[in-house]
Formats: sequence, structure tokens, C-alpha cells
Amino acid sequence: MEESIMQEGGNATGTLRPKTSLLEDIKTCFACEEKDVRTYSPLALAYIGDAIYDLIIRSVVVERANRSANDLHRMAVRYVKAETQAKLAMALLEHLTEDEATVYKRGRNAKSYTIAKNASRGDYRKATGLEALFGYLYLTDQMDRLLYLVKSGIEWIDMTL
Repeated sequence: MEESIMQEGGNATGTLRPKTSLLEDIKTCFACEEKDVRTYSPLALAYIGDAIYDLIIRSVVVERANRSANDLHRMAVRYVKAETQAKLAMALLEHLTEDEATVYKRGRNAKSYTIAKNASRGDYRKATGLEALFGYLYLTDQMDRLLYLVKSGIEWIDMTL
């Protein structure tokens, strides 16, 4: 097999195996059933989308700054708070595919029984829509698209990571 599609340490024996995504590895390790992601509730998508977006931001912050956990947290909060996510959503809207826009709108319009303590209702709903979109992209293994949207969106709202 070509070296470009292999990675080392792919299993407990340290042997080479074809490259897979984190999601594929999780599904295999925990014997998860294949499900149609389009049937997931928008709040379930937002739940996982919040986590994956937070992981992306935290990964970049840690890679760029070896600092105390408190400093890293303060740096990351700028990007993960609802107000910033709402701005990101608005910047990305015109760049979404029809399917992506549908997922975003489902998330934005979902009836959530909680609201962020430091966010307006509108910002919170837009952030929930964005998180639903990110969850959908992650669960459909579209990480390249997800990373492109996060990186481009942050640039489009004039923030730097």
C-alpha cells in the first residue's frame, strides 16, 4: 500500500493500517451502529457541534501558545462565546450549500429550553444553528469542509486565531 495512505501506530500492536478519521475510529472502537445523521434532532447535532468546534479552537490555541490553562481558556472563550458564533454564522450563511443552510436553519429554529447567561436570544439561536451545522459536518465526516468554514469564517469576521 502507498505510504501516503498509511499511518504508524494504528492499533495496539503498532502495525501500519489505512488512515481513518477520528469519527471512524470512535465508531469502530465502540461498535456504533450506522445511522442517518439527517434524522438526528438539531439540538443533538448542536451538542456534538459545540464540542467539535471547541476542540478545533482549543487545538489551535494550544498549538500557538504554551501557556497556563487559565490563559488558554481566556484565549479560547473569545471564539466560542455565543456572540462570536453568531457573527461567524452570519458571515458563513452566503457560503453554505443548500444542505448546510437547511441544517443551520433547523438548529437556529430549534426550541431550546436554555439560554446562555451572557448572550441575547438571537445570538444564542444563531450559535445553536452554527453548532448544529458543525455537528452535522463532523458526523458526516466532512472535516475538510468544517475546518474550511471555521478558518474562513474567523477571517471573515476579522478575528485571528
